[in-house]
Amino acid sequence: MIDYIVVGIGLGGIAFCEQLEKNNKDFIVFDDDSQQSSNVAGGMYNPVTLKRFTSVWRSEEQLKMLTPFYKALENKLSVKVDHKIPVYRRFVSIEEQNMWFEASDKPGLQPFLSTKLIKNDNPSVDAPLGFGEVLHTGRVHTDLLQVSYTKYLDDKGRLKKEHFDYHALEINKASVNYKGIEAKHIVFCEGFGLNRNPYFNYLPLVGTKGELLEIECDELELDFILKSGVFIIPLGGKRFKIGATNKWKDKTNTPTEASRNELEEKLQNFLKCDYKVVDHIAGVRPTVVDRRPLIGNHPKHTPLYILNGLGSRGVMIAPYVSERLFEAIENNIPLEKEIDIVRYKKKYPTKYVGKTDA
Repeated sequence: MIDYIVVGIGLGGIAFCEQLEKNNKDFIVFDDDSQQSSNVAGGMYNPVTLKRFTSVWRSEEQLKMLTPFYKALENKLSVKVDHKIPVYRRFVSIEEQNMWFEASDKPGLQPFLSTKLIKNDNPSVDAPLGFGEVLHTGRVHTDLLQVSYTKYLDDKGRLKKEHFDYHALEINKASVNYKGIEAKHIVFCEGFGLNRNPYFNYLPLVGTKGELLEIECDELELDFILKSGVFIIPLGGKRFKIGATNKWKDKTNTPTEASRNELEEKLQNFLKCDYKVVDHIAGVRPTVVDRRPLIGNHPKHTPLYILNGLGSRGVMIAPYVSERLFEAIENNIPLEKEIDIVRYKKKYPTKYVGKTDA
């Protein structure tokens, strides 16, 4: 018997596997590469919601864990994925400037918002009112991380590149058996693929589709991430990532012309130089109605757990919630009510679809 089966190897799955390795747990991972939200993400981490000038949930705790977590991954995988880079918010009005400085006085935001007004000296960017700088920010190269970690698991014989068949899962009181693999626990980290999971699809994972462009721009020089309607993330070599859209009805990974037009229209509001679109990608983020992760134990089947609902901030949230879940499973430390799926127990169907405990 092994300790864990993990289903899904996006940011949540990677973070939970790191908890397992750190604590010398034996595990196997199943992934069919069907979910695209991690490898098409912008990868930006930022402790402030710049649309409303509010602090991100548990931002201080998450940032404290972020740097050592990704540093350890870089050392393990021999790749560079964490890039420290400031985020500049472009001001569009004097009122917006005033809102920024008012927010910077609030206790929860003071550590993250610089009170220094940054003047614009970039000829390719229209920003007569300058920028505000968000502190403790950066970008994680999520697609490189996912590819590198998948290879790492495969090399160690811990990866099954196949679709997970829920009907083949046998659930006992203190273990599960999946096609001859017996494990004490199984953790589902499937992202938006949760909607196919008969054990957890009662949870309100709504999903929002995000689309991004990658552009080439010879004239643009940026040593920061620029946020104004859309963000511009420098990738090096005169390439930049532009994003992102939020669509609630379309749940496919197919890029659309409408979203491309939307992104380009917003970009052209402040970018004053020519560019060429070289890529256009899409993925469905695992978002939740109350904007909190879905973490915890199945209400009926003891060996079943979920780690999901990381939304657009998975880079920051994943290390934090993976540790919380591991501590809950192994040491019976209660989960925070904000993230525990117990908060949705009333949505659990009275007639359960799936196999019962043996």
